[in-house]
Amino acid sequence: MKFDFKHKAVSATGENGSNGYGARVLVVDDNVQNVELVEALLVSKGYQVIKAYSGKEALKKVEEVLPDIILLDIIMPQMDGYEVCRRLKEKKETRFIPIVMLTALDGVDDKVRGIEAGADDFITKPFQKPELLARIKSLIKMKMLFDELENAQNVLFSLALALDYNDPYTHGHSQRVSELSARLAQYIGLPPSQQEIIRNAGILHDIGKIATDKNILHKPGALNINEYRHVKEHPVIGERICKPLKFAKPLLPIIRGHHERYNGTGYPDGLEGEDIPLGARILAIVDVYDALTSVRPYRGEIPSEVAVEVMKAEALKGYWDKELLKAFASMLKENEEELRSTSITGSTSVFREYD
Repeated sequence: MKFDFKHKAVSATGENGSNGYGARVLVVDDNVQNVELVEALLVSKGYQVIKAYSGKEALKKVEEVLPDIILLDIIMPQMDGYEVCRRLKEKKETRFIPIVMLTALDGVDDKVRGIEAGADDFITKPFQKPELLARIKSLIKMKMLFDELENAQNVLFSLALALDYNDPYTHGHSQRVSELSARLAQYIGLPPSQQEIIRNAGILHDIGKIATDKNILHKPGALNINEYRHVKEHPVIGERICKPLKFAKPLLPIIRGHHERYNGTGYPDGLEGEDIPLGARILAIVDVYDALTSVRPYRGEIPSEVAVEVMKAEALKGYWDKELLKAFASMLKENEEELRSTSITGSTSVFREYD
């Protein structure tokens, strides 16, 4: 999974507070004169202007440049502005780029179609220059706020991944848990929005370990009471780290609850049964599975089929949601190329509860 930092507008205003220095505006219109008119106005105010003369060219330019705002004509041959807008708003990478529809159409039905396609604003041709500039400036400021939130999100993800990759025993753990948890969420029929929440929670579920003593994490033997108490703090610390960011709000119960057990013996809150958020129950299963099938300082890796059998034995003690574990095992069987065939051997006490 990649978390790429996208282009961010340098500024919606220049040093004197009035110009559009640095911001990139894509102007889309099949009428060359209209494009040149808008270009002259925007360049005089310090904006960088990218031009496209058709819907298809506009989509290509967006991929190449990733503008800060798009001024989009509606009536164009082959692909109209509604279709261009719809396609851009459907893509995760471009859905927050503000789109202003510049059009001679001023009927209610036309605006409704634009709203349904995802347009952020409408300006009727012939436009008033002060109005156009004011709308552009306002929408670019809004875009900058989205970019700042996205960059904060990416920094947090990068921190979590760096924490993983700098530890030889958990190298790639959070990324694997993230992807496999999202696959399980899809397998049991959760909607894409919930799959994405679970995927993101998987990346961040162990970020609280940034405050955990590495000597304890890498200890080859059993932990004493104080060491175990220290390790058990990481879900709460992880929740605390993520809490200030608005995007992480739906992730917090999953991050906090990924070590809860179905029978109420988990931590930090001792939740039981379906009081444990579904995302946390999913993550708990995948988290332990990945821990079992990875090398740890106190043991070697365990083959996948053995890990599943170990978890089934633990489910009899009430550790995991049995129905979810059953679905997880079925999902793995349907992808047998990922499993290594082996005889069923080994103990049911081959993992430590904080993995």
